[in-house]
Amino acid sequence: VGGHTIGEGFFHVMAGPCSVESEKQLCTVAESVKKSGATFLRGGVFKPRTSPYSFQGLEADGLMLLREARKLTGLPIVTEIMSDSQLDEFDDVDILQVGARNMQNFRLLKAIGQTKKPVLLKRGLSATIEEWLMSAEYIMAGGNENVILCERGIRTFETYTRNTMDVSAIPLLHEKTHLPIIGDPSHAAGISRMVEPLSLACTAAGADGLMIEVHNDPAHALCDGPQALRPDAFAKVVEKVKKVRTALDLGNAAE
Repeated sequence: VGGHTIGEGFFHVMAGPCSVESEKQLCTVAESVKKSGATFLRGGVFKPRTSPYSFQGLEADGLMLLREARKLTGLPIVTEIMSDSQLDEFDDVDILQVGARNMQNFRLLKAIGQTKKPVLLKRGLSATIEEWLMSAEYIMAGGNENVILCERGIRTFETYTRNTMDVSAIPLLHEKTHLPIIGDPSHAAGISRMVEPLSLACTAAGADGLMIEVHNDPAHALCDGPQALRPDAFAKVVEKVKKVRTALDLGNAAE
């Protein structure tokens, strides 16, 4: 993707704001995460929110800003697609993200399967591993084998964290499938101070990468500020992740 190999021993960090809010915000974050070692820029522009009154994203204007940030930094972009009707609009997006709420949107999965576009498939809020893999099969059955799985935590009876990070899914999926698997510690806990330990746990468990939310001003973020890292904290996480991979001899750096 964009000259990068995902999986096969290579490790990537996809970082950026939960939601694209402005050109200044996005470009500031994009430049900082690239400097710290991120190889992909993530940012939401169509936001599926639990409440209809929450910020829903900048939509088409947000896509334009992502393209500008890619031009500025050279980072390939990852953003969430909501419907099969948006495929033309997302034609130049480097990786399509299928969010947890759309993991079983079979019409969308089938439509993506008819393309060769790389897709990041997030695990559903309460999905079993079997259900998650069947959603991946919907995409691959259409001929698109460019699928990346993303463990983002599942809903359990625990209330101290937003979701429960299923770290065990990472080594298990490496046994069950050839697909690369990345961890999303930001959505798992929903708490910024938990991002570092969960990132290290996912890395040690054999993840092929991480997706981490970074914001230059989390206190005033329009979406999910409590789970976002500041750029300086993100840089420290990346350095620790590198040390874990080196200590465990987990393969190549990003490429």
